[in-house]
Amino acid sequence: MKNIGFLSFGHWTPSPHSRTRTGADALHQAIDLAVAAEELGADGAYFRVHHFARQHSSPFPLLAAIAARTSRIEIGTGVIDMRYENPLYMAEEAGATDLISDGRLQLGISRGSPEQVVDGWRYFGYEPAEGESDADMARTRAEVFLQVLTGAGFAEPSPRPMFPNPPGLLRVEPHSEGLSERIWWGAGSDATARWAAVKGMNLMSSTLKDDETGEPFHVQQRKQIEAFRQAWAEAGHQREPRVSVSRSIFALVNDEDRAYFGRGEQEHDQIGMIDETTRAIFGRSYAAEPDALVEELRKDEAVAAADTLLLTVPNQLGVDYNAHVIEAILTHVAPELGWR
Repeated sequence: MKNIGFLSFGHWTPSPHSRTRTGADALHQAIDLAVAAEELGADGAYFRVHHFARQHSSPFPLLAAIAARTSRIEIGTGVIDMRYENPLYMAEEAGATDLISDGRLQLGISRGSPEQVVDGWRYFGYEPAEGESDADMARTRAEVFLQVLTGAGFAEPSPRPMFPNPPGLLRVEPHSEGLSERIWWGAGSDATARWAAVKGMNLMSSTLKDDETGEPFHVQQRKQIEAFRQAWAEAGHQREPRVSVSRSIFALVNDEDRAYFGRGEQEHDQIGMIDETTRAIFGRSYAAEPDALVEELRKDEAVAAADTLLLTVPNQLGVDYNAHVIEAILTHVAPELGWR
């Protein structure tokens, strides 16, 4: 059995070919798709966060709105760039959103991805400490965020407060019990996957990682998952971790599917440079008739190893079509693979 959700980047463009032409369209359609996915039996609605882009960028209002319109589906991010975040303010927003959802928040965080602007976090008022890289800054903020989510008091109360305080040091409110166990780290390398395990975070692995061995993407990702689970066991955590992978998967069940995705594009891994020094491998997409798709997915070692699969959706094709994409996987593919 697998948890199966969708992951949306929330792209919007005023192009006449797009059904998502404004930021308002992207947000309203995200809510509607989450509602539809829950009705179809999907397990999660996840959203990518990109700043300075015509995509989703401010996740908590969106997640809270979805929480208020749904009752069962997990809601989450994949991922929030911690270089842009104040961890205490973020803990308040996350706690409130989790309480609105009755404990359904699954929050993916990370160092982030290549940006739209140069050092965009500087415009948000943040600077790495002396001798610290921006990646170090992200990990430091993640550690503070995790500590705050435990609910332990740390702030000295005022001797003349506006309202009576409980005894002892104060914590950030509202506190949502259990949220600290539902934080995921988006790891781009084996080393950061092991670091996430030591810190007690779940693992979120996307369709991009450092090319560390030259092997096919799904093999490297499966080894990353194994390294994470080994580090988790060695750290002595008492609960079982969760692991998600993302894939672009399309079951071709009608002519519209074939017109959009039946041309055989991106059927192989790709290699590229994400900065001047990092060679990365990008995982392939899957698009085929259901029987062939099932056989292709059987060979994906990372999908087999993960407990959660996030289906990246082409959100600019509209809510109805994306609901159809999700339904096709749940109906024609998941049962054949034993995921349902």
